[in-house]
Amino acid sequence: MSHFTSPMRLSSSLIKKLKNRVSNPLLSQYRSFTAIEGHRPVIVHKRSLDILHDPWFNKGTSFSITERDRLDLRGLLPPNVMTSDQQIERFMADLKRLEHKARDGPSDPNALAMWRILNRLHDRNETMYYKVLIAKIAEYAPIVYTPTVGLVCQNYSGLFRRPRGMYFSAEDRGEMMSMVYNWPADQVDMIVVTDGSRILGLGDLGVQGIGISIGKLDLYVAAAGINPQRVLPVMIDVGTDNEKLLKDPLYLGLQRHRLDGDEYLAVIDEFMEAVFTRWPHVIVQFEDFQSKWAFQLLQRYRNTFRMFNDDVQGTAGVAIAGLLGAVRAQGRQMIDFPKQKIVVAGAGSAGLGVLNAARKTMARMLGNNEHAFESAGRQFWVVDANGLITDERENIDPDALPFARKAKEIHRQGLREGASLVEVVQQIKPDVLLGLSAVGGLFSKEVLEALRGSTSTRPAIFAMSNPTKNAECTAEDAFSIVGENVVFASGSPFNDVDLGNGHIGHCNQGNNMYLFPGIGLGTLLSGSRIISDGMLQAAAECLAAYMTDEEVLKGIIYPSISSIRDITKEVAIAVIKEAIVEDLAEGYREMDARELRKLNQEEMEEYVLNNMWSPEYSTLVYKKQ
Repeated sequence: MSHFTSPMRLSSSLIKKLKNRVSNPLLSQYRSFTAIEGHRPVIVHKRSLDILHDPWFNKGTSFSITERDRLDLRGLLPPNVMTSDQQIERFMADLKRLEHKARDGPSDPNALAMWRILNRLHDRNETMYYKVLIAKIAEYAPIVYTPTVGLVCQNYSGLFRRPRGMYFSAEDRGEMMSMVYNWPADQVDMIVVTDGSRILGLGDLGVQGIGISIGKLDLYVAAAGINPQRVLPVMIDVGTDNEKLLKDPLYLGLQRHRLDGDEYLAVIDEFMEAVFTRWPHVIVQFEDFQSKWAFQLLQRYRNTFRMFNDDVQGTAGVAIAGLLGAVRAQGRQMIDFPKQKIVVAGAGSAGLGVLNAARKTMARMLGNNEHAFESAGRQFWVVDANGLITDERENIDPDALPFARKAKEIHRQGLREGASLVEVVQQIKPDVLLGLSAVGGLFSKEVLEALRGSTSTRPAIFAMSNPTKNAECTAEDAFSIVGENVVFASGSPFNDVDLGNGHIGHCNQGNNMYLFPGIGLGTLLSGSRIISDGMLQAAAECLAAYMTDEEVLKGIIYPSISSIRDITKEVAIAVIKEAIVEDLAEGYREMDARELRKLNQEEMEEYVLNNMWSPEYSTLVYKKQ
């Protein structure tokens, strides 16, 4: 997806310098890693209009005069050579002017119009697209990712203009091993794959779910500096159970009901075998698989392949960071987390992922033994569509069983199997109300009023469901009903709330993009064979500690999206260090595991930064094939 070359390779002489530095500290001031990611000249085998029509190589008006001569471009572009900053300025001016014109009538929201314009830039000039995205990440992340990406996926069959990524379908069984060689890149570092069965909180969108894979990888490039030529969005089309799509003559996917059982697993197995055969060191992120498969596929592959499920593990990590931040916002230490009473609304893959991660975090703080796990489990009350989950529940989901409350204990608390969310909040008076239900408005006025009775001096509300319309409550409702001392976080962005008298109710977006880019980058640069629970925990704790005490006491528990490159760097370092501690790290390219272990903090930061791709135009050199 870009013309840049492979990430930084440390030369053998540079490795020798590292070895010499260990024995001679006086050399430390001269120690550095040479950044060559994106700065080597690139050999191309095309010229003239072919270059201008290729988004990987096209620089538009930024081609230098000598390049125009080398590549037969003289006369095909206006004579004035513009800098990339001038190009951004011109694009932003065009964006503001064209924003309204890009809309397809009054039903086309402004955000979707902006997505169209950015996508057209992506189609013309990939380097400039990522330069704009990085420069305006706080403004455009909600366009290329949640919440706008949900709208894009819903309309993707109509928005499709050119292929981006790969499609594997149930009709391709037996052919996937050869299909992967149709992708032009010999090296792929990161794959985001979905089967479209549960896109955000929008349900089964079938093949149109490819939009979420594309959006996630845009953030891997912008936030983690993964080279865009080495990312691959993937859609596995096993059919759809969305009746509207099955009847839509313009739908681009298989118009058949979804495969299930062993047939479904066979397709996913074949895909995993194919991509890891061609790219043995690739990292695969599973995205928006329905709950019935999310956990099963995670357990099926996680100890064999470099993979993780962002809905289960990424969401959990961001939530854990926020929960630890909420403890700090109460003026307490993070070690007090096991004392928090937490009511969880939602028992799908995301909800159960958070529950498991939170219990493990609490148990580790309590001694990490069997008794600690039992004690930690007693801090959660889980409510699903059928109410409070207890051991009296019939046909209980096996993954939810560890969190089912004992009926006798619940009765003493004035509750029962299937008790409503309002009843649970009234009786438990929780420190935290955590929503992962995908039910917009679930935290009603009655629920929020009940939370006012919390025993916490500063209760926390996490309305984490995406997109915005599925958020369990709005920030304004949280502050106006519960009170201005509440800590509020959500999955999709909300504006801060003016509380009057110069006070601001801070709205924290608990966005997965705080973690998944750093998890991916850290795994890549560590060379870890798998992505362990410890690496995920290290990522979450790094994020929780990123905020200063002053910020946290103001109710700010997540950092600004505008700092995402620095956040990702810190998370990646934490992941690498944990991989080293667990003896999972095997190194990356010429930086083997032994040399990786020798890096001090400053050198580790330099190592990570120099392996983060930046969107700078490379010099192009033509060579005839």
